[in-house]
Amino acid sequence: MFSFQPSNPADKPLRYRELCEAADAITAGEPDGVANMANVAALIWHFVPGLNWGGFYRSVGGELVLGPFVGLPACIRIPFGKGVCGAAAETGDSQLVPDVHAFPGHIACDARSRSELVVPVMRGGEAIAVIDCDSPEPDFFDEEDRKGLEALASILSQRI
Repeated sequence: MFSFQPSNPADKPLRYRELCEAADAITAGEPDGVANMANVAALIWHFVPGLNWGGFYRSVGGELVLGPFVGLPACIRIPFGKGVCGAAAETGDSQLVPDVHAFPGHIACDARSRSELVVPVMRGGEAIAVIDCDSPEPDFFDEEDRKGLEALASILSQRI
């Protein structure tokens, strides 16, 4: 069985490498995208300490629809271009937001969230989903987090 805990949580590059290895192992050969997102949301929760929300929004008919996640109940639908998730889906670019209150049009699903990182999962030049991570700590995410979640999104691009 695969270990679903980081071997050294303080080593962020190693933590994300192990997260990607775990996600690759648990999604390999499984054709059900929702099942894969559910397992990966749980992995994100265990590998990225300090989150108050972590999971997915799926692209459905030009808007984002809530997918598997860990955290408090969340907004169900987000139009492309709205909020941090919608910006990531519309532009295809990761959104690293140190202070969500300073982000124009931020959608507050959990009032405790202070910083956010949203990474699009791309296939054929289109965002098929986004990975959304929120923290109650301001300026929580950095470039290592962005790179790590982008590597994860690359693995998932053909599995969700």
